[in-house]
Amino acid sequence: MKEVFIRGFKVRYEEGDQNGINYLLYDLDAEESRVFFDQAKQKKYAAFEDDKEDQFSLSYSRDGCFTLMRR
Repeated sequence: MKEVFIRGFKVRYEEGDQNGINYLLYDLDAEESRVFFDQAKQKKYAAFEDDKEDQFSLSYSRDGCFTLMRR
């Protein structure tokens, strides 16, 4: 797995899920992406769709890291 920091949050992901990372990094502003991180922290995951209609889940683990996965 790869790791990247998005808006100060550590995110793990597989190389094939780069579109979801790009969406959170470049397509959304800080406030918009923060909604997904907050929801994942509160409810353990947040589902979203990028501009290409690819479906992703952002999950939160107790170690403080997030994991991005294609649904």
